Amino acid sequence: MITSEELKHKLNPIFEKGLVDEIQEFAKVIEVKEGEVVLDYGKNITFMPLVLSGTLRVMRKDEEDKEILLYYLSNNESCAMAYACCMEAKKSEVRMVAEDNAEIIKLPHQKLDSWLHKYPSWKTYVFTSFTHRFNELLKSLDSLAFHKLDQRLIKYLQNKSKILGKSSLPLSHNQIAEELGTSRVVISRLLKQLENDKKIVLYRNEIKLLSTFDI
Repeated sequence: MITSEELKHKLNPIFEKGLVDEIQEFAKVIEVKEGEVVLDYGKNITFMPLVLSGTLRVMRKDEEDKEILLYYLSNNESCAMAYACCMEAKKSEVRMVAEDNAEIIKLPHQKLDSWLHKYPSWKTYVFTSFTHRFNELLKSLDSLAFHKLDQRLIKYLQNKSKILGKSSLPLSHNQIAEELGTSRVVISRLLKQLENDKKIVLYRNEIKLLSTFDI
């Protein structure tokens, strides 16, 4: 678990001292394991998560209960949608899952509004987060509207490799299908084609990207 001094060192470049002090006083640092759900659909949101280490993936479900990946959160990033739900006292419209072991700060929703008026650095951080997440959503929409599924799959694997920092990805065909909003059968067929093209090697619940894969 991160120490108090380490937390200060990590937050000082982002926020002014007064806000860092309040975060240490009122927020809570927790560890989450790979696959653990941080926020879930329909649950009351009582905190805004800020990622200290590791990666979280944020998913959204449509009216037919099909999930699609919205974006990832990593070092010093937070979820704009969680912030919006906190401020409006709404239930969560997203699911947030730990992509790997991670540490997050649970920023209490009771403090978010007062910090917005009290600390310029918090206002900047929140609006920057909204801008980044909005751009991520635009990229997702562009991908859905203009890219074929095989192109989306390649981009998905590239992003996973970049986020995890390795070429061996712990992924099942079903997980990929859920995050891309399609069927497992279709994903299996596309992955098999990539393997035949000597771009990847398929193992049980693992995909290894070869040097011929365009990363």
